[in-house]
Amino acid sequence: MENATQRKKLVIIGGGTGLSTLLRGLKKLPMDLTAIVTVADDGGSSGRLRNDLNIPPPGDIRNVMAALSDAEPLVAEMFQYRFSKSIDLGGHSLGNLMLAALTDLTGDFSHAVREMSRVLSVNGTVIPAANQLVTLNAEFEDGTIVSGESKIPAYLQPIKRVFIEPVDVKTLPDTVLALRQADIIVIGPGSLYTSILPNLLVKDIRKELLAAKAKKIYICNLMTQAGETYMYSAADHVKALYEHVGEPFLDAVLLDKAEMPSNVVELYEQERARPVAYDEERLAEFSLEIHREDIANIFENAVRHEPRKVAEWLFQYAGGQLKEDTPYRFF
Repeated sequence: MENATQRKKLVIIGGGTGLSTLLRGLKKLPMDLTAIVTVADDGGSSGRLRNDLNIPPPGDIRNVMAALSDAEPLVAEMFQYRFSKSIDLGGHSLGNLMLAALTDLTGDFSHAVREMSRVLSVNGTVIPAANQLVTLNAEFEDGTIVSGESKIPAYLQPIKRVFIEPVDVKTLPDTVLALRQADIIVIGPGSLYTSILPNLLVKDIRKELLAAKAKKIYICNLMTQAGETYMYSAADHVKALYEHVGEPFLDAVLLDKAEMPSNVVELYEQERARPVAYDEERLAEFSLEIHREDIANIFENAVRHEPRKVAEWLFQYAGGQLKEDTPYRFF
């Protein structure tokens, strides 16, 4: 095992299943991990708790904590358990309720996240992007403004921009410190407008991201998403990030290089989704390092980032050396 002083500090910004999937691979490598997680969700169990208790939505935080947990499997499974046979509890996950209870006990959502991280033996640091309620809004190309993260993709029209309220929301000191100390900052993968950009629109995060000395890499989505990035190429994703942050800030972009089987493409097209096109000439205009790697798992009816492959690539990108006989090679 590498000496602790040699461990690279990696900060990942995002939300949704993309973030938690990636972290399952990264937690097995000798890196100091910090996840900065969106709190703009307003649907499902998270949305109900947000509205009932006036707290940040816990769902994305819960998934990240479960992904990084080294607790007994039954404990992690219980944390993720979702009630289905109760009128009052139906749809709620136990982890969401536990985070809500701890927030009530401690009076502070971020404190609740820290305490629950200890209970679950989380391998890394999980930080909400903000410690208060945040509402995500979208302005579409037709001028319509839709309020609420869960409602934005349902409009199924091209998005001009997203913005958050309140505009002056503050991030936590731990977030600022993590970004300043990071060796690598990873953006994504995840829903561009509803999981990634809500974090970057927090002014302090944007400021620290631009000032950070760390290498900044965007892991591009494998597929476009109906209601968010329909027909987007890789360059379109980067362009949207730059437009919302206000200036170029990435050093590199990571893309998959596999050709999608026609049957998988056809299934996704039924959902108004398609493989993200690799437009090399437009990407080159951004003066980025462009990395195309074998980082996807292709199933009969779906394609997903392979956490082991992405994690190992990031580890080596950060300067780490993979060795076959070391304890962390147990994927």
